[in-house]
Amino acid sequence: MLHLLKIEWMKVKNYRTFWVLSILYLVSLFGGTYIGYQLYQAKPANDKGMSGAVIGHPFDFPDIWHTVSWISSWLMFMLGLLMIISITNEFSYKTHRQNVIDGLSRRQFISVKMMLTVIISLVATLAVFLIALGFGLAEGSELSFEKIEYIGYFFIQALSYSSAALLFSMLFKRSGIAIGVYFLYTTIIENMLAGLLNKYADNVGRYLPLESTDNLIRIPVFKVIVNQLVSSYNTEMLLVMGVVYLALYYFLSYRKFATDDL
Repeated sequence: MLHLLKIEWMKVKNYRTFWVLSILYLVSLFGGTYIGYQLYQAKPANDKGMSGAVIGHPFDFPDIWHTVSWISSWLMFMLGLLMIISITNEFSYKTHRQNVIDGLSRRQFISVKMMLTVIISLVATLAVFLIALGFGLAEGSELSFEKIEYIGYFFIQALSYSSAALLFSMLFKRSGIAIGVYFLYTTIIENMLAGLLNKYADNVGRYLPLESTDNLIRIPVFKVIVNQLVSSYNTEMLLVMGVVYLALYYFLSYRKFATDDL
């Protein structure tokens, strides 16, 4: 696997678009949190007491882990975009075919792409952890790792979006089409389906592929409402469904590449 990762590194290390988007994504993670922090700080001073009861203290420990994870979850599309451009680039320049000709098996090729989804998700999760830690310490609250599970939920969500992007890349191969369909599905189609299923099928929509991981990190404000929502959600089931979908993404991606004509 280390040999395969070295080959993958050779492909992306000089791919400027990949690195530009990666830097933009990391900057956006910090920027989104900073904007949220400034909006929170801009509240009128006489609202502090009421907001403490209704909204809580989202930039103090331990709530900061939840807050930064939730804000960062709005940028999941960019992770998918990174995956799509890195994989469809292989098809555009026929490097996938050359790798197979040079002795790389199809299983090895798709395995390293799966590993790439894990690496990208881990880097994003580490960035979210450091941003949350930095803002929490800057706010002057006492360090606490209570609610740190939201960082883990963010990793599962990032892995879900990255793996879905892997599947779309394998299905459509061209970056423009893959990005368009991916954007359409993640922002419109699944949300529409989830809304209809939640209304007419006893909230089944919450267990759709991306919805299942989205619902792991619910809005971290308005505590009374959120507590009611939490009690109606089965977090364990959401995690199980997330893992099932991950396995499905990887299986379908492998089958597609294994049976395609190179």
